[in-house]
Order: sequence, then structure tokens, then C-alpha cells
Amino acid sequence: MGDGSRGLQPRREAWSYLPHDRARSQAYRWGEDGLAGFSDVEQRLCLGLALWNGQDPILKERLFGLTGPEGNHGEDAKEYWWYLDAVPSHAWNRWRYHYPQRAFPYEDLVTTNGARGRRDPEYELLDTGVFDDDRYWVVEVHYAKADPDDLLVTVEVTNAGPERAALHVLPTLWFRNTWSWDPAATVPAMWASGPATVAVPHPFLGDLELAAAPGPDGAAPELLFCDNETNLQRLYGNPGPRYPKDGINDHVVHGAATVNPEGTGTKCAVRYRVAVDPGATVELRLRLRPEDRPGDLGADFTRVRDRRRAEADEFYAELTPAAASADEANVMRQAFAGLLWSKQFYFYDVARWLAGDPGQPRPPASREHGRNARWRTFNSFDVMSMPDKWEYPWFASWDLAFHCVALAHVDPAFAKYQLLLVCREWFQHPNGALPAYEWDFGDVNPPVQAWAALEVFALDGARDIDFLSRVFDKLLLNFTWWVNLQDSDGSDVFEGGFLGLDNIGPIDRSHLPPGYLLEQSDATGWMAAYALAMGVIAAVLRNAGRPADDLVRKFLEHLAAIRDAVESEGLWDPETGLFADRLVAPDGTVVPVAVRSMVGVIPMLAAGVADETTLSRAAAGGKHVARLLDPEGLDDEEKLAARGLLRGGPGNRQLLLGVVGVDKLERLLAQLFDPAEFLSPHGLRSVSAYHRDHPYVLDAPGLHAEIDYEPAESTVAMFGGNSNWRGPVWFPVNHLVVTSLERYHRFFGDDHTVEYPTGSGKRLRLDEVVADLWERLVSLFLVGDHGRRPCFGGVERLQRDPRWKDNLLFNEYFHGDDGAGLGASHQTGWTGLVADVIRRRHGAVDPVGHVLRRLREQGPDW
Repeated sequence: MGDGSRGLQPRREAWSYLPHDRARSQAYRWGEDGLAGFSDVEQRLCLGLALWNGQDPILKERLFGLTGPEGNHGEDAKEYWWYLDAVPSHAWNRWRYHYPQRAFPYEDLVTTNGARGRRDPEYELLDTGVFDDDRYWVVEVHYAKADPDDLLVTVEVTNAGPERAALHVLPTLWFRNTWSWDPAATVPAMWASGPATVAVPHPFLGDLELAAAPGPDGAAPELLFCDNETNLQRLYGNPGPRYPKDGINDHVVHGAATVNPEGTGTKCAVRYRVAVDPGATVELRLRLRPEDRPGDLGADFTRVRDRRRAEADEFYAELTPAAASADEANVMRQAFAGLLWSKQFYFYDVARWLAGDPGQPRPPASREHGRNARWRTFNSFDVMSMPDKWEYPWFASWDLAFHCVALAHVDPAFAKYQLLLVCREWFQHPNGALPAYEWDFGDVNPPVQAWAALEVFALDGARDIDFLSRVFDKLLLNFTWWVNLQDSDGSDVFEGGFLGLDNIGPIDRSHLPPGYLLEQSDATGWMAAYALAMGVIAAVLRNAGRPADDLVRKFLEHLAAIRDAVESEGLWDPETGLFADRLVAPDGTVVPVAVRSMVGVIPMLAAGVADETTLSRAAAGGKHVARLLDPEGLDDEEKLAARGLLRGGPGNRQLLLGVVGVDKLERLLAQLFDPAEFLSPHGLRSVSAYHRDHPYVLDAPGLHAEIDYEPAESTVAMFGGNSNWRGPVWFPVNHLVVTSLERYHRFFGDDHTVEYPTGSGKRLRLDEVVADLWERLVSLFLVGDHGRRPCFGGVERLQRDPRWKDNLLFNEYFHGDDGAGLGASHQTGWTGLVADVIRRRHGAVDPVGHVLRRLREQGPDW
């Protein structure tokens, strides 16, 4: 998926643009892919792994999966690989892959999945029987750095099968093709400089050399060269390069004369042929290093590699809370590893894409007005955190915000860089909009960047005021864009479309029937939370000596105006105990969309606690601010106390800021904590289980739709793919809800309890509820009482086999009833939040409110 779909096709059609069968033969325009892929920061030079079991029709150079139309639940990888370890500097990385010894069942996977419907399960690689009798290879790649430009590569190959077997192992080095689309570009070259060495001049790192150690039989590996150029003959029937991109493939598999006998090109594979006894492991070694600074492949190699592994152990030992179990430590470490492995060079120049490349045929005229045509200023040439490098090799702004909260524990500098990046002038639109996601930059994601910036600021020690100031300045523009363009009637009730929740509703919220308007409770809740977070950032900046008093007041006013609109516009549904969207028909008819889903829970995320000093400063800000903070007057303490919004005595007063009153909050929590509704054994469902037996039906003039509870894969094609928020447990919203409960506990204190679970008769403090919800989320990944990890579901190989059971997958979402992992299998980006949760639940992370309170105590101006 390296070339991916940079601005190519309408949503989901991009998965068919570059089929797997073409990928080995076509030079990529925008980026690269490969097994265990590793590259420099601009992806000029790439290193990956190819394998051949002697049975497959092609080399295994890249992961295989189904495109959206091929899969009965959308695009889906049909391979088993894991990111087992990594550190922020990438001085140590560990990757694992299980490769069948039988022929890989490409056609079976496509045909069988194609014959299944949306109500059938997916047909997985393990289901094909290709791993039966343990006839597979365990391949691990370890990268260790002696220094920034001296890379040590270890490939370990284990025969898991019952018989001696042979494998071709081809570590591969190539230049990303930067010359075919630029007539003025210089074509690089690498060449054999010795029997097992390759000279590799690099435009930034200087003259490098790849050195390969002998194989286990003592023989030097074979060096095979071709060019990273499209095979025009195979793909188009036109004359092309003599040694094209797939030349090494054709030579190894078919014996073709498609590798350069002169030992030079832009792509080189180091070919080992190893025969391995059952249960045995062989080790192969390579080193990519400066040509004038040779390092050996023996004792020095071993010393550096072992030191880097030990340093990684020490790094994670320090990061792991003392109270965490060994299993939790393993989950946390692999979650962080997946995040770090998923950093990827992301190249997308929209203006260049729309206009076409010099010397190339002009793009079709329709492209000028197609997707992202209004984003000509977008020009990414950056390293970004990807949600899933196979299934989602692109960024989404709100996904990225969650990645950053987890990444801040291990690499706060990179986390801050990511949050700033989406606000830079080559990402953010001149009108203030943030790019939503590659499929459509102009769509709308929930505005969680201010929340994430506060979390990252706190996790980084609450020191980097410059970072907070920079992101705040750009988010001011984005907040204004929301107010101007996502509130069509100026009512402070916002629209926004699907807002990242895909098909959580009965209708496509991004593409309404003509003449309809959807006033969204979640969009309104997101904006209230946005206003609150921006107000808090402004207060932090003020405390640091920046002039921000007026901005604190501005965001308090916005928060209060949204709170008043939530009350006056009737977004609360007393029947469900949740908030509801309002669908306005062309004739003016208003139809509540009272689905019991996370859409109706989002407003509770806008919750903050103002202490005595903040209250005094707000009152001093003038009657306008005071009136907006509470319609009945901020200075009327008796009324505020009677409504439950003010607690504490003189000198210790606290005011609850938000859009959900205390009475509504109690009702909402009763729904949220009900096992028959949202509370599952492993977190909070995205849609209430109530709709399992009571589907919601929406009837509006000229419109009929319905939604039920789907705890697993989606059975509707509203957003294509495997998008489904109709029941599964989903980490991002769970994390936001639970951290908001922490803030509510800070206000209510230890003397306030709620029934938890609803109907149990048991009452807990909100901090006890928080602890239980954290435990439920983490339990998805842990070995339980029956020796099983819920996330592995009914897959016995994953549950029981020693070579599989401790290698974790971080799925996109989880079955709403049993916790089985679903959707994209390596969505470490947002599901990597489990690492953050493990640290939080064991007290290694203070809530943002506690951190800010300490800041206030240090500064006299709060």
C-alpha cells in the first residue's frame, strides 16, 4: 500500500487503484512499502525483507490483503505480523512475521471472502489451513543502531514445522523512485563493491556500504540488482527497462534473466538460501554503515545489538508502573512499539497532483474539480503517525490526536511535532480548517486537538509553554472556522456530518437528502469541550505571563452560549436519558434522532472545574461573563448550590463548568453504566445494546431509516469498509468519557456516589467507577481466569499456541459483548491508548486537572 491513494479516487475506490498483483511491477509515486520496512527520514533509501518458500508464484515482498470491494467487511489484511518492540530513537526495533511453508492461498482468500456476505464472518488466513501441522516460518527482523547512520540488521528464521525445510531470504535495499516524475532529477545508483558488499551513496548520509555476513553454511550470499522502475512490458505491453522493479522476483521465482549481470542498479537484494531443521533457528546479519567507518559483523555487531536490547529493557522497565503485572507490561510495551513502528514518511503535494508532473501526460480534466481540489495549499513531506500502515497508510487529524496522547509517554517531542504539524500552513487551510483525512480533507473531524495538546503538555511535565502557545494560536483560527461554518443559523447548535463516527446513526450524516439540516448533539458537545479546552489553555498562558485574559473570557462565553443553546434548543431527550440530534426537514418539520448511542453522550465530555481563584477572576471580568457563566448569576451562590453546580465553603468553592446539568448527568450516567445498554464487560459500547431487540426507526418527511445494535462487524455499507460504530467498544471515546468522569469526581468529591453497574444496588464513588472502567478496557488484552485474552476471540491458535499467544494485535475496535478484536488488525494508533490507560490506572499519570492545580499553586496570577 506504499503508493497508496494520494488524492486518487473517491472514498474507498482507492483500494482498487493499485492492486496487489501490480504492486511488485509498478514504481510508486508517493511512498514505499515492504516487510519490516525501514528508511531514512525522507525515504530516499529503503530497507525491507523479501521471502520465498519455493511454492509461491511471487516473492513475499509485501503484505497481502483484500481491497474494500473484495472483502465482505471491507479492506482487510490477510497476514500475521507484529510490532514487538521499539524505542523512540529507533536504535532498537523488533518485528515478527509468520510465513507459510505451503503456497500462500491468494486466490482462495479472494474467492471465499468474495462469496460471503456482510452477515458472514471474514475468511482469515488461519481458516485456509495453510498453517496446519505448524508448517510455517517464524521470521524476526531486529534493527539496532551503533550510531544514527550505522544500522545493524539481524534476521532470525525459525522452522516451526515438523520437517527440515528450505527458505530463500532476501533482505532488500532500494532507492525510492524520485526521478521518473522529475526530468531534472539525477538517477542514483548502488553497485557491488565486493563479494558481499554494496556501495550505496546517499544524498544526505554520504557514502554508505551494505555488508552481508555469510549464511549459516559459511557461503557468501548472492547479490541481485535491478532498477526501481515500472515494468511497462508486463503492465502495459510497452517496451520498458531491461531490469525493472520486479526483476529480482522474476529471476528468483522463474530463473529469468532480469537482474543486471554488471551488479548495479537502484534496487538490490541480498539472497540467502537456508535449510533449517524442525524447531531450529538460523541467524543472518547485515550492516548498513558509512563506507569509511566499517564495523564488523561479528563480536562488535553482537555487542552493539545486545546493548541496544538491554537499553530498551531498561527504558520500558522505568516506564512500567511498579504495580503493573508482567502481562500488562508486555501489552504496554507492544502498544508503544506499534505506535513507534507506525511512523511513516507521508508525501502528498495536492497542487502537483492536480496539475500533473512535468513531462508526464496531463491528468484528466475531472481531477481539477475532484476530491481535495480546494486544498491546493496542502503539501506534506513529513514523518507522521499512521493509524495502520497497511489498512490506513494515511493520517486523520482526530486519530492523530489520540496517537499523540499515547506517544507523549515515550516520545513527547514527536507527539508535540505531530499536533503542531496539522496546524502548520502547509496542512491547515487558509480559512482555518484542519485537514480531516486523506479521503476528503474538507470533511469534518471532531475538534480534539486542544484536548490532546493539554494532555501532551501535562504528560511532558507542563513545561513547554511555547508549544502550547504555538498550537493555541493556530487553533484560534480553527475554532473560528467551526463557529463560522458549522453553525448555519447562529444558534450555537452545531453541524459537522459524520464526525469520525461513521455509520453510528441511521442515516449518512455527511450526505443528507437535499434540503435537510442535521443539528448534532455530538458536534455541539465537541464544540463545548473545544471551548473549555481552549479556555484552559488560555488560562495556562496567562499564568505564564502571556496576555490572555480576554481569550479566557472569550471561551467561557462560548461555553456558556453553547450550554444555553443545548437547553433552549431541546437537544435533551428525557425518554432515553441522552442527548439527541435534531433533523430539520425542508418543510421545517423537526424530528429528534433519539438513537441510544455515543452521539448522545458526547456533551458530557465538556466538563471542567473552576476553583475559587478562577471564580473571582471571572466575576472581576464583568457582568457579561458572570451572566454567561450561569443564567441566574454567578454571584447568586445559593441558587448555584441548589442546582448542584457550586460546592465547598468560602475560600474553597468550586463551580462545575459544562453543558450537562447535575440532574441530567445523573440520568445519563444511569444509562451509560447499565449492562443492558452501554456497559460491556470490556468497556462502553458505542451503541446501546437496547437496540438489539428494539431497533430505532427514523421517519421523517420523505425519509425512512433504522439502526440496530451490531456488536461486531458492520452489516451496512453506509461508509463501506469495515467501519462500524453500531455496538463495538472503541478506545478513543472510552478514553474521553473516563477522563471526563475523573473531572466530575474532582468536583463531586468522595461523598458522592452513583449506582454502578446500574441495577446492581451497589454504589461507588466516581473515582472507583473510573478505576473499574480502566480495568475493563485493559482486560481486553490480558490473559483472564480461563487463560484466554478476550481480544483474540475464538481463534485457538492465538489463544493457546506458545509461538502466537503473547504477540498482540491492537484492533480498530472490539466486540461489544465478548471483546474480540475487529476491524483493522494493527490500529495501534488509537488503540495504543491502552498503554496510556495502563500507566494511568496504576497512578503513573496525574489527570490534567491535578497538573494544572499544581501550576496554579506555583503562579500568583491564576
